[in-house]
Amino acid sequence: MAYEESELNRNTEESVPNPNNGIGTRISEVSEMLGGRKKAAQTAGVAMSTFHRWLAGDSVPALDSIARLAKGAGVSLDWVATGEGPKQLDEKPPIPNTEVLGMEDYAFVPLYDAQCSAGAGAWNENCRVLTHISFTRYSLRKQGLTPDHLSAIRIDGDSMEPVLHSGDTVLIDHTRTTIEGEGIYILRLDGHLYAKRLQRNFDGIAIISANSAYDKVTVPRDRLAELEIIGRAVWSAGWL
Repeated sequence: MAYEESELNRNTEESVPNPNNGIGTRISEVSEMLGGRKKAAQTAGVAMSTFHRWLAGDSVPALDSIARLAKGAGVSLDWVATGEGPKQLDEKPPIPNTEVLGMEDYAFVPLYDAQCSAGAGAWNENCRVLTHISFTRYSLRKQGLTPDHLSAIRIDGDSMEPVLHSGDTVLIDHTRTTIEGEGIYILRLDGHLYAKRLQRNFDGIAIISANSAYDKVTVPRDRLAELEIIGRAVWSAGWL
């Protein structure tokens, strides 16, 4: 099958500007992601000779060719064409720049979209980072908290009312995965996340809702392995 050299006979305004901006290096990297130069040339819809000219910097690719490459490899077209911006299309937003004047006193904790089932992998697997919540490092240090061991989620449902309301944000300390008296913990049971009070008793562990409309549930000793404590809730906030 022949591949049309779509970059030939095109107006210069359709080509990527500045042919000496390292685009050949990025195209080479994309070709490795696609499994080789031959596969990359096929994906771009050009002949191998044309593809080699791109790598050598002797020819400037047309945008439609670069777009096909980027789509095939699942990378950003802007990154391939200009070298700017994130490489991967699904890269998470960066943590705010703490080098900005005054920002070095703050820590930024990720807020996950993790209201429902988290599956069998890591508790936050397949969850998106919605944003980052800022705390002063002093306030965290005063509570004995380390930013790297913190995350936040939003409460879903009314089982912890009036202590926690649906939509409230809670901060989780992931170093505290054993029950220390009574406290509110984020736990996973049967593949779902819950915010509940936990209490040890003779029969096992009691899972207690603040809302009296919900019954207390006891996880018996022989099933404690099914209960995963994600961490302890150490802070909450919500709209009045």
